[in-house]
Amino acid sequence: MQSIRTFVMRTFVVSIVAVLLTPATLYADDAKRLNDSRAVLSEMRNADDNGIPDSIWSKAECVVVIPDLKKAGFIVGGEAGSGVMACRNGGRWGAPIFMKMAKGSFGLQAGVSSTDLVLVVMNRGGADKLLGNKVTLGADASVAAGPVGRSASAATDAQMTAQMLAYSRSKGVFAGINLSGGSLRPDDSANARMYGAQHSARQIAFGTVPVRVTAEGRAFSTALGRDVRATSGIK
Repeated sequence: MQSIRTFVMRTFVVSIVAVLLTPATLYADDAKRLNDSRAVLSEMRNADDNGIPDSIWSKAECVVVIPDLKKAGFIVGGEAGSGVMACRNGGRWGAPIFMKMAKGSFGLQAGVSSTDLVLVVMNRGGADKLLGNKVTLGADASVAAGPVGRSASAATDAQMTAQMLAYSRSKGVFAGINLSGGSLRPDDSANARMYGAQHSARQIAFGTVPVRVTAEGRAFSTALGRDVRATSGIK
């Protein structure tokens, strides 16, 4: 029995050391995605009148940030973007994972637009669906426009039952966005570059495996846990 315990302990220690000695690496685009996501998150949380309410943020299970979601088309169009997701584990925000989003559309449309998007995942069920192979928003996972205003307390029935609450802005102006039919999934290639291909997005996001996080990743996690009053000057 003692020999088994010793073997298990040694295996665990070797695994931890291997993780710590394996440097997390990022391509320039991946680092920019993390930095842009952190900037968008901080700005949208700190907006006094249109920010994400503290009452919503305190209950968030996970958060997805898609900076610069592009929409373009002429009759047939589409939206595409990439961002970052992180979840709370034991009261602390865990390592971020990369996500990508796409949506097609058909109808009278023309031009190009860009939107910053924050999805606040309100329960574990919603998080589980996002960390699967692919989820269709509005069909596989319910989404509603989130209430705005840092001290907002009232919520509609849709907001109270939705698995995710959406917040968006276009060119600095907060605006609604139709996410129904859009697909959202982990970006396996980017996650493999940062953490290695041996870990799944679910393992990383839920903190079931130890991983090494880059400086950009740590900065994003710090922004998630920062009190907005500490960065806005509001007491």
